[in-house]
Amino acid sequence: MNHKKRGLFLVITGAAFWGIGGTVSQKLFQQYAIEVNWLVTTRLLLSGCLLLAIQVARKGYSQIFDVWKYKKTAGQLLLFGLLGMLAVQYTYMASISLGNAAVATLLQYTAPVMIIIYLLLRKQTAFTRNDLMTVSLVLLGCFLLLTNGSFSQLSVPLPSVTWGILSGVALAFYTLYAVPLLAKYDSMVIVGWAMLIGGFALSFIHPPWQMNFASLSTEAYGYLIFVILFGTMLAFWFYIESLQYLSPKETSLLGSLEPLTAVLTTVIWLHEPFGMLQWLGTACIIGMIILVALGSSSKKNNKADAN
Repeated sequence: MNHKKRGLFLVITGAAFWGIGGTVSQKLFQQYAIEVNWLVTTRLLLSGCLLLAIQVARKGYSQIFDVWKYKKTAGQLLLFGLLGMLAVQYTYMASISLGNAAVATLLQYTAPVMIIIYLLLRKQTAFTRNDLMTVSLVLLGCFLLLTNGSFSQLSVPLPSVTWGILSGVALAFYTLYAVPLLAKYDSMVIVGWAMLIGGFALSFIHPPWQMNFASLSTEAYGYLIFVILFGTMLAFWFYIESLQYLSPKETSLLGSLEPLTAVLTTVIWLHEPFGMLQWLGTACIIGMIILVALGSSSKKNNKADAN
């Protein structure tokens, strides 16, 4: 397998794992009454340990502890783990548990609009035609997705919508706050530690050992393994690895398969109702993701040309 094909395999598989992981989590919430706090705690702790173990096997122990040598970066990592990683994971899972994985995933992907609004308020950027198209696509997409064209009712409960929007806000913070840390340290180190920090903090609310494991069926254990191993750890690892073989533009564009996968598996596997206008809303949001990815790539190319 050549490098290009390997990169395509990694990013497509990683995005699919992420999308399917959300749908499998919905199955666990609805059919097996798995508690959100427990799943998020367990998912973060185990995935964080696995990612750091992989990093140790690849680059040794010293590399993963460098981030703790300085008070400033240690403080940034703690904040990132709590307000970034934990917030993203919890709000996303809470939205799924109260609604469905399709809507929760698409609402989380409104994060680029949150980032645009933040940068405008901080006067760090000007409002461009590309931004107008991005915001318009998201507003139209969310309206169609959440109402299916009806002003009288929402397609999912309001609490699910609220958690989904908060998930978008959390992802925006996660994206912006991670920049200085990722500029200094390996992404697997930062994300691995952030997962451990978030999981450890939530353990005080719901310890991972407080679970009636005997009540779970073999099928439920299979779903749990998928969410933790494939839907979290491997999904992230594959996505990061793909950057060694593909350009950031290609990886970002193919990463938009995550919400599409979440929608398809939710509708086909879990038989969630999804109207034609909701499909149109889905297309608007995925179109926004592609527009943002293309815009980011153009800016990077322009900077490179200027230099």
